[in-house]
Amino acid sequence: MTIMGLHIIDAFLIVLYFVIILWIGKRLKQRMHNTNDYFLAGRKMGKLYQFFLSFGASTDASQAAAVSREIYRQGIAGMWIQFLVLFLTPFYWFTALFFRRSRLTTVGDFYSERFESKSLGVAYATFTIVTVLIGSAVGYMVAAKTFMALTPKPAVEYTVEEQLSVAQYMEYRDLREVYLAGNLPDADSDRYEELKGLDNQGKLRSYISYVEPVYFYFIYGTLVCVYVVMGGFAAAAITDLFQGILMIFFSCVLIPFGLVAIGGFKGLHAAVPEHMFWLFGTDTMSEYAWYTIAAMAFANLVAIIGVASGMQVSGSAVDENTARFGLIGGMMFKRVMMLFWALAGLIAIGLYAGQLHDPDLIWGFMTRQLLGPGLIGIMMVGVLAANMSSLDAGSVSLSALFVRQVYMPLQPNKSEKHYIFVGRIIIVFMIYGGIGMALYISNLLELFKYFISMPAIFGAPIWLGFTWRRLSRWAVGIQIIVSFMIMVIIPNVFQSSLTARSHEPFLKQTVERQITVTTKALTLDVEQGLADKIGQKIEKQRMVPAYPIFFDRIARENPEDPNSRLIGYGRFNAEAWVISLLGIDFTNFSKAQLVTVRFLFAALFPFALLFLLSYFTKPASKKTLDYFFAKVHTPVQPTPEADIEKVKENAGNMAIFDSSKLFPRTQWEIHKPSKMDYLGFFGTWAMVGLVVFIMWLIVNIGG
Repeated sequence: MTIMGLHIIDAFLIVLYFVIILWIGKRLKQRMHNTNDYFLAGRKMGKLYQFFLSFGASTDASQAAAVSREIYRQGIAGMWIQFLVLFLTPFYWFTALFFRRSRLTTVGDFYSERFESKSLGVAYATFTIVTVLIGSAVGYMVAAKTFMALTPKPAVEYTVEEQLSVAQYMEYRDLREVYLAGNLPDADSDRYEELKGLDNQGKLRSYISYVEPVYFYFIYGTLVCVYVVMGGFAAAAITDLFQGILMIFFSCVLIPFGLVAIGGFKGLHAAVPEHMFWLFGTDTMSEYAWYTIAAMAFANLVAIIGVASGMQVSGSAVDENTARFGLIGGMMFKRVMMLFWALAGLIAIGLYAGQLHDPDLIWGFMTRQLLGPGLIGIMMVGVLAANMSSLDAGSVSLSALFVRQVYMPLQPNKSEKHYIFVGRIIIVFMIYGGIGMALYISNLLELFKYFISMPAIFGAPIWLGFTWRRLSRWAVGIQIIVSFMIMVIIPNVFQSSLTARSHEPFLKQTVERQITVTTKALTLDVEQGLADKIGQKIEKQRMVPAYPIFFDRIARENPEDPNSRLIGYGRFNAEAWVISLLGIDFTNFSKAQLVTVRFLFAALFPFALLFLLSYFTKPASKKTLDYFFAKVHTPVQPTPEADIEKVKENAGNMAIFDSSKLFPRTQWEIHKPSKMDYLGFFGTWAMVGLVVFIMWLIVNIGG
């Protein structure tokens, strides 16, 4: 028995999961007495809860979907869209320390206190409202697309329009394979371009689903909303413990079934082209060359400290060591789970290459093809749990930001119960606002690439704010405005303007090239007589398509008319446009080089402005800076009363810190690393190396 293509057992497991979650939220509602309880769980979280809270708050199914979809599209090098955070993990050892010792509730509080500027706190809160809405939209989209892949409509129920869409996709898939092999006949080129245009406009489908995303979003969002509104941050932490176990299951369960289906690791290498096993792609065969990964990692390093939930995750810990070990443990465990996501993507290439019109559907498609009733239900629950674990922490962080940075200044001296009530209203707004974002944006990769660079606008001032006294509020304010114009306003305005999207200089593309690659023969090559045996070295011709420089995609306004004007689709790359004004020509760049330029700009431009402007503007008062840095340099004390007294004492005698400064008698507030700093930082790097080694083993087994 099925319900819209979903087995009754699977449907029951999904309903049971939500019943349990709502029960937890109801029980915790009775424990919420003040905003400290609601937004920070009373700062009483120990190592176990910190571990699962860090793991859950930083992990959602959209990341698994992004990894598997990019590997399905690009090969193993595509994993770096998410896996680049591996190289950032050691730096969390210091961000956890900063956040816990700052003794603040939100990152907005940091801006208000450190720069003596409530307006900067409001600016951060406003910015974060938008970015958290985008982040929640990703979770909705993954859950919906997984459900869509699990509930396919039988072909006999297709409408005429749906039949045409599926048939055209199959035709496009076949022509694209011929094109990439460099063998597309001239007679088929116009038809290929027409179908390519339809695909770029999102009009082709590999199958049709029963599920309509809009209905799914509202049902799912309402259920999440109820339990988070009741239990606050404590609900997020406790349910993340339960959800973390489910996330482990959903990360691992596809692997054994997929390996059996493809014939083990040896069968995997026989079915997947050799270049798709290269950990670092080349600039011609991949969008993720080593320098692209380095640029994306650098931009992400700048951005990570600006993520709203970071202050609350670490701030809810008993002390800084609990925050540090909990954060590093949770993050490294996530990195291990990502190995399974990457392997799932490789298996997807071998089993289902070319079968989907939308790579975002691959996780749900694999689930339907490989798992049976019961396991499908548990997988779906795992996907929902993974999304909810990020959505709950994010929504509470947003609520705290709004209440403390926007509402309290306007309505001071209200009761704690009143502020909790307002916080709950904001959680409702955030959750349903995320649904609106999910309806507006249809591509997960667009969201991820957009999301990586945006927080760098506020991340750069935080890194400098914790380490450099000279940084001024005017420098921060101007940097935020200018960077926001380039990275956010211009891309959105231009991609919404038909005039900009059809402006000929914005429609430039890189040069199309045909290259020769040496690779190992696959099963298909042997069957076609191109090689004597699997694994034999052979040469193949590959086409490197022309890539748009300033837009994500370019297509004819009317794909059926080869003479209609070209139109740009997706995000406008304002970073490349600004650099092109200096006379740089990008037409001979590869896609990997174009992506590199964008992320280097996002990472370096804010710092350049901050340093330059700070030398011409006045920093915060000495009293404010002394108190702030006294907190940063003072370990958390055993009791709240002793903690307050110790910070006050040190703020009145900052000279006690002079001997421990790395650069004494300067404006830099960087202390000499302690033994704990060395052990934590380099110990984490050792774990990073181990994860990379395991990844190398995985892609070479059976090769």
